[in-house]
Amino acid sequence: MPSFNQELVDALPHMRAFAHSLTNDQALADDLAQEAATRALANQDSYQPGTNFRGWVFTILRNAFYSEHRRKWRKSEQADEDAMLSHGEPSGQHASLELDDFKRAFVCLPEEQREAMVLVGACGFEYEQAAEIAGCAPGTIKSRVSRGRRDVKAVLDDDTVVRPRAPAGTPTPHDDLMDEIDTQLGLAAQ
Repeated sequence: MPSFNQELVDALPHMRAFAHSLTNDQALADDLAQEAATRALANQDSYQPGTNFRGWVFTILRNAFYSEHRRKWRKSEQADEDAMLSHGEPSGQHASLELDDFKRAFVCLPEEQREAMVLVGACGFEYEQAAEIAGCAPGTIKSRVSRGRRDVKAVLDDDTVVRPRAPAGTPTPHDDLMDEIDTQLGLAAQ
């Protein structure tokens, strides 16, 4: 069985990728992953060997992100989403352009959907593990992933100009309709 330090070292690339998906800024992502690793080392005695180590450190990382996010919100510092959308240099290759389109569509998803898609799609967590990390029910994660995929696909298929969504927790007029659709399709119960 690998040592705690070895498990942490092995998890660092995944932590950096998850942090980047949350912050959409590589420097901030590196700082966040470092903060999470520091917190994991400081709380090493609370980890139970034999349990899901990556899930444990991802939860620490996620909590660190939200703590920082709340701190900035209290200071009324808001990220300039237009700068994030325009970040990057134009590329001459088709694949690079498609990736840029995906990034623009992805960043416009609500925070919860981005988080769920990264946990399940990029990090490879099962729905149950992702739900534990995100602090919600597996059905909620499935719904968030489903909606996120649908929204990104719609933007990419229609070549729609997207605008950033309202901050997390802000209800929209379509929430009830989307919940009803998910229920009819059987997504909410899965």
